[in-house]
Amino acid sequence: MPVHKHLIIRAEVNHPLVTEKSVRRWLRNLVKKIDMRIIKGPYAAYVSKEGNRGMTGIVMIETSHIAIHIWDENRPALVQCDVYSCADFSSNEVLAEFMNMEVIKIDHMILDRMDTIKPIGKG
Repeated sequence: MPVHKHLIIRAEVNHPLVTEKSVRRWLRNLVKKIDMRIIKGPYAAYVSKEGNRGMTGIVMIETSHIAIHIWDENRPALVQCDVYSCADFSSNEVLAEFMNMEVIKIDHMILDRMDTIKPIGKG
């Protein structure tokens, strides 16, 4: 039975990912770490719009998607990430993937989106 788990992460980091290659590698590693399967991507691009500058990446997985945006204009850099899947995965394994970016602060919330949208975990 699908679980419809949505992990939302907000992190402040000292060493953000700053290249398309590093974002694509990070997404591939994350997918492998949480035992999912890629169906398209990962894709990454640098956004140069003022106030929104930074890397954006997405990967489509068999059970939904993972998206990340990194605002790199300020230090610490701001990272927002969504992991949504109809298959179960370890939130702790996802959060551990941020540690190489030298996290200053990290918050997350887990939503159950099966029948309604309700929080099931917070950190």
